[in-house]
Amino acid sequence: MPDVLTPRSRSRRRRTPRVGLVLGAGGLLGSAWTAGALAVLAERLGRPPGELDLVLGTSAGAVLGAALRCGMDVPELLAHQRGDDPADVQDRRPDDLPQLRDIEWESGDGWPPVPLPLLGSPRLLAAAAVAPRRMNPVVAASGLLPRGRARMSSLVQMVDVLQTRGGTSVDGWVAGPPLWVVAVDYDSGRRVVFGRPGAPAASVADAVLASCSIPGWFAPHVIGGHRYIDGAVASATSVALLARPGAPVLDEVYVLAPMASHAYDRPVDPLAVVERRVRRLLTRWLDAEVRAVRAGGARVTVLTPGPVDLRAMGGNLMNPRRRAQVLDTALRTSATALDEAA
Repeated sequence: MPDVLTPRSRSRRRRTPRVGLVLGAGGLLGSAWTAGALAVLAERLGRPPGELDLVLGTSAGAVLGAALRCGMDVPELLAHQRGDDPADVQDRRPDDLPQLRDIEWESGDGWPPVPLPLLGSPRLLAAAAVAPRRMNPVVAASGLLPRGRARMSSLVQMVDVLQTRGGTSVDGWVAGPPLWVVAVDYDSGRRVVFGRPGAPAASVADAVLASCSIPGWFAPHVIGGHRYIDGAVASATSVALLARPGAPVLDEVYVLAPMASHAYDRPVDPLAVVERRVRRLLTRWLDAEVRAVRAGGARVTVLTPGPVDLRAMGGNLMNPRRRAQVLDTALRTSATALDEAA
């Protein structure tokens, strides 16, 4: 019996598939793992990741997504993860672009400055008390964390330089296909997707910095009088946004989720043991979000760190000393992981 072609399926056969890329949160080591996975994925996509039909980034994924969308290719991304100077990039002065390894704090040991002894967001806690069923409990709990003090000013410089290279649209956002950057309003608890129609006005650099402001770790980032924190507080990937009304129609979605895993190591370090328990919970949430996107008809491929990657990461995803090891491991493991996920 011949296949019955619906108007949607006929349309898909006539045109090039529309492909989205979702880059999840994961701190410094999640960023290194994602860069390695991107290098493998880029070889199979048939076009540069930065030219896909949608790039959705959260926290560390927002940094990488903005870099790709602003014109940084994967070889340059890998070079910066290693702290090398990619001499083959045209029109680049050596001091133009801070190294990704510089986007840390002065201690350099993977731990932030001691936070201030103040509640992160009393207004968020008040909003949660008034309507507890309306607010994500993880978002509400973030208001209890002490006020962070670390800042990443070099991150703003990096994205500003990249956006100058990549070009700016009439509204000040990056030119070309959509770039979505996810953050959370720290006083209302509302998830905000910068770059999406109707979102607050912001530069790409400000949006990325807001998306990376881990509560209790970094100071909230202020845009237009509103304080914003890490989008991962609401979801490690926010891939479920692609299943909601108004989302672009995509045929294929690739999700790189460094904070989730479908296969685990057996750590003995207490910090890593706790991290794996949290990771299992985040994985269940990710799986539910992916099911929602697949129900809409898109083919979704999910890549997550496996046991070998997890051993390289350890228990502290913000430890810069493990960055090179995590990157090299991801370059070795991601091809097999992609084959298994396909």
